[in-house]
Amino acid sequence: MPATRADLLARLESLGLPATTVDHIPVFTVEEARKVHGDIPGGHCKNLFLKDEKGALWLIVCLEDAQVNLKAAPAKIGSKRLTFGKADLLMEVMGVEPGSVTPFGLINDIQTRVNVILDEPMMRHEILNYHPLRNDATTSISPNGLLAFIRSCGHQPRIVAVSEPSL
Repeated sequence: MPATRADLLARLESLGLPATTVDHIPVFTVEEARKVHGDIPGGHCKNLFLKDEKGALWLIVCLEDAQVNLKAAPAKIGSKRLTFGKADLLMEVMGVEPGSVTPFGLINDIQTRVNVILDEPMMRHEILNYHPLRNDATTSISPNGLLAFIRSCGHQPRIVAVSEPSL
């Protein structure tokens, strides 16, 4: 069974990582999420679960407005050609459904199959916001807290400027 929200929050607490969680209606897109941000401070993020043509799995985590060119990304992150991972693979590896992709899903990747890329502009925010394994809440955490959590899951995240600069 995949980890639950309670499991995730207990893990964050056991690691001494301050985080706050706000419940809201389920959101499936960035547009829907913007409607529930309300008074939740910090950088609101999106997550791209990808697979390359060699079968390697990738999670690119960036700000919700970031533009990630999937044709240019391989040269920046060292992957082969990227496509979106299928829902069944997402559930198998990260224990979440489409619309709920989150770096917190790495708690379920016990075989450390996913390569984690954190977009450099996102990491400049004091607070970052992600779903706590389901898209009916938002959990806020510091960038250092996010890094500590990801490393506690056995992953070595890379911070790379993968999004396209705004004009």
